[in-house]
Amino acid sequence: MNKSNFFKIVKITLPIFFGYISIGIPFGLMVANAGYAWWLAPLMSIVMYTGTGQYIAIGMFAAGANLASIMVIQALVGIRHIFYGLSLITKFKDTGRWKPYLIFALTDETYAVLCSVEVPPGLKAGSFYGTIAALDHFYWTLGATIGAVAGSLINVSLEGVDFALTALFAVILVEQISSSKDFVPPAIGIATAVTAAVLERCGILPEGNMLLFALASGIAALIFAKQFQRGKEK
Repeated sequence: MNKSNFFKIVKITLPIFFGYISIGIPFGLMVANAGYAWWLAPLMSIVMYTGTGQYIAIGMFAAGANLASIMVIQALVGIRHIFYGLSLITKFKDTGRWKPYLIFALTDETYAVLCSVEVPPGLKAGSFYGTIAALDHFYWTLGATIGAVAGSLINVSLEGVDFALTALFAVILVEQISSSKDFVPPAIGIATAVTAAVLERCGILPEGNMLLFALASGIAALIFAKQFQRGKEK
């Protein structure tokens, strides 16, 4: 891959860079504030690499939770990646040796980017998608390391930084709509998320199942919408 193509990929991942630095630093600070060595933050980011899962793991470790409980919670939190993987089977078909890493490095934000881009002419799918995933992985690890080192040296307040993840998703959504001009998927996503939240608040949906319901109903609605669109085109 030449420098020109590499910098194009860097440009694609810039929103992730700012988002991951913003939410990676608080994670690193959390590690330091919990009394752990600073190097645990980059180590977890390299071998575990799941933002929400890492936040949960540190909190549970600090609370003295046992390993079995942590593993069950992590499985429940990460179950949404099953749906991500199923929708990327075609994209990952010709990624070759990059495929194992792409599966490992599939985060919410990387998934959003991979769904909104196509492989440029002259580039292989594996190196293109793999470079995107690797850059995102690096951004997260960098943010976590900065936060952990800073937290081990100075006392920093974490108030208000939790909105960074929400802001990151908002930026990604706007970019996807701008590039695709397709308002149906985000509209379905918003509708299913709001419906799930209302059902859980009313007690109709069991507590803790909001995300799973929103994902399942959203995917079903998208499949129906695509089939309906194909039927009209015929």
